[in-house]
Amino acid sequence: MGTFCSVVKFENLQELKRLCHWGPIIALGVIAICSTMAMIDSVLWYWPLHTTGGSVNFIMLINWTVMILYNYFNAMFVGPGFVPLGWKPENSQDSVYLQYCKVCQAYKAPRSHHCRKCNRCVMKMDHHCPWINNCCGYQNHASFTLFLLLAPLGSIHAAFIFVMTMYTQLYNRLSFGWNTVKIDMSAARRDPLPIIPFGLAAFAATLFALGLALGTTIAVGMLFFIQMKIILRNKTSIESWIEEKAKDRIQYYQLDEVFVFPYDMGSRWKNFKQVFTWSGVPEGDGLDWPIREGCHQYSLTIEQLKQKADKRVRSVRYKVIEDYSGTCCPLNRGIKTFFTSPCTEEPRIRLQKGEFILATRGLRYWLYGDKILDDSILEGVSRIRGWFPRNCVEKCPCDAETDQAPEGEKKNR
Repeated sequence: MGTFCSVVKFENLQELKRLCHWGPIIALGVIAICSTMAMIDSVLWYWPLHTTGGSVNFIMLINWTVMILYNYFNAMFVGPGFVPLGWKPENSQDSVYLQYCKVCQAYKAPRSHHCRKCNRCVMKMDHHCPWINNCCGYQNHASFTLFLLLAPLGSIHAAFIFVMTMYTQLYNRLSFGWNTVKIDMSAARRDPLPIIPFGLAAFAATLFALGLALGTTIAVGMLFFIQMKIILRNKTSIESWIEEKAKDRIQYYQLDEVFVFPYDMGSRWKNFKQVFTWSGVPEGDGLDWPIREGCHQYSLTIEQLKQKADKRVRSVRYKVIEDYSGTCCPLNRGIKTFFTSPCTEEPRIRLQKGEFILATRGLRYWLYGDKILDDSILEGVSRIRGWFPRNCVEKCPCDAETDQAPEGEKKNR
């Protein structure tokens, strides 16, 4: 309780308006339906007051619900942490390595990015999640990831209860001629009969809750593995894209350099401890970060400035090779693409074979960028912006004039 009070402060409660959004409404609705039906069905299937196993089962069910809601609300109300308005580095000379945010009237600290939804520069921004109606970043990365872990585990437990309840209740009411089968029907046989009847409506509600539990297990479970993968590398989704563009820039200009991600501590355990701590408060202040040996404190921001100055690298050009209908979770683009659809309110864009796309950021199986609607590739004005699957596009070859440039000229660019 002390930890809860220290994290959820009074000023955080003013953000209750975040609940008035379709993301939290759907997420909390799924949690409420699955938890309520699981408790009702648990009473029917495994009466908690008659056996030790039944009591443990019911207590675990309540425990899942409490821990899921605790981490969910922590991720929502504590938030990612924002760069202070008007922030500037202690050493004024370091400002040449940083980008300036006109909205926040401050320099962007290392690993921070401006979120258009929150309208603030977010410390160690990973992404803006509509399900918590907030950004995932420095302060709430651990709570958000724990929520992604606990939700599937609780859903698996609930799904097991749903299946066992439907099986035992239906077996008790329908005669299949299986008189030799031994099934624990204590909940259905006890006298008096259960207070909660298992009729057609209860069966339909249980079946619906089972579908929600299985869907949550698969979808949220995939998100958990994605988050753990980047945490063990001490990266964010945005930084993974920056690293990809850095390698593309070096390869394109055939430079004699190797980009080394500066925040990877070289050990998965050390990277893990950068996010998860016993106190629940992440290490550091969100502005200064430990770096690996041989790297500069502003290595990543310097790379961002290079990419910003290079129009070609800033937006990597792709050509559409497969049509895409613009659906949120396309079934025909593969299982991994289906289950890793970006959790964002940003739109998807329809693609037709032969069109050109300028990708500005991306995930492993998805890209975000602009579809060019006029004849100019890099100077196009009329564009449609959104997400699209990676396997629908391929990188365009170098421009003809660049391919014909002398080898030495490429390296000097």
